[in-house]
Amino acid sequence: MSPNAFLFIYILGLQIRSCTADLCDWTGRGLEAGVNSRIVLQVRLRCTDGLVRWMTPGHALRVVLRPNLSSTRPNIICIKPSPSFRGVSVFIERAGELELLVTDGGPPGQQVFCFRADGPPWPAIYLQSSPKRDGAWSRTMMGFRYELLANRSAPPSLGQTGIQASCRPCSDTELLMAICSSDFVIRGSIRNVSHNTIRQTSTVEVSASRMYWQRSGVFEPQAVGSASSQPGSSWHGQILTLLQCHVKPGDGEFLFTGSEHFGEAWLGCAPRYKHFLSVYQAAWAARRNSCDFPLD
Repeated sequence: MSPNAFLFIYILGLQIRSCTADLCDWTGRGLEAGVNSRIVLQVRLRCTDGLVRWMTPGHALRVVLRPNLSSTRPNIICIKPSPSFRGVSVFIERAGELELLVTDGGPPGQQVFCFRADGPPWPAIYLQSSPKRDGAWSRTMMGFRYELLANRSAPPSLGQTGIQASCRPCSDTELLMAICSSDFVIRGSIRNVSHNTIRQTSTVEVSASRMYWQRSGVFEPQAVGSASSQPGSSWHGQILTLLQCHVKPGDGEFLFTGSEHFGEAWLGCAPRYKHFLSVYQAAWAARRNSCDFPLD
C-alpha cells in the first residue's frame, strides 16, 4: 500500500480503534490475518519518554505522543528502533500528510531518528507492517524507544527530518550556553576514536579528571590502577558524534559538553580547556556569563 493510499484510509476515518492512553509504555498485538485491513490501532501516550512494542502482523498502528506538561512543551521527537525492527515502515503524519521516516529493510535499529513536533496539531507516528512476498504476514515483536526533547538537546544523528546537524566549532556564546544547559559537562582527555560506517557515527573514548555533572550514568567511575586508567583520571565513558565530522584523537585537556539520549552521550561543544577558561573569564569580567561555573 502506498503512503497516499494509507493516508486516504485514515482520512476517511475507517475504524480507528483506540488501544490505551495516559501511559509511558505500550505493548500490544496487531490484528490477525483475515481481520478488516482498514482497521488502524491507535495508541495515545502521555510521557516524555518510553517504549512501544508491537507484535505484528498488524496492518497499521498509530501512536500519538501528547505528554502532560505544565512547562514549555518539547518540539522534537526522537525514536530509536529496536534491533529486530524488520517488516515495518514508519511514517510521520503532519497536518494530514505522511512523510516516510524509516522504510522496511532500511538502516539497522541502532540509528536514532528525530523530527520536529511544531504544531498544533502534534504529529503522529504510523507503523505499517509489510507482508512477505508470498502474501503472509511475519510474526515479529518489534518496537522503538521515544524521547520528546527541547530543540537545544536534540542529538545530531542521521535520519533527522528538518533538523540540521553541524560539525563546526561552537562560538563563544554557544560555549557559554553549553556549560549551563548540557546534560553532561566533564573535563578530560581523548583516549581513542573509533568509527562505525554502518551507523555513520564516531565514538570518542574519554578519560575524565573532573565530572561537573551528568544527567544519568553515562560516565562511570574508573578503577584506580586499572590497565586503562591514566594519571589523574577518575571517570570514563564514550561520546558519540557524526562520522562526517571527522573527529580525530588529540592531545591535551578538553571540556566535553553535550546531550544524553537513550543511554548514550552525544557530543556538543568540546573546546580545549585552556580556551574555555579564557572565554569564561572574559565573560565573567564583562558580566556576560550565563551561569556560574566552578573553576578549579
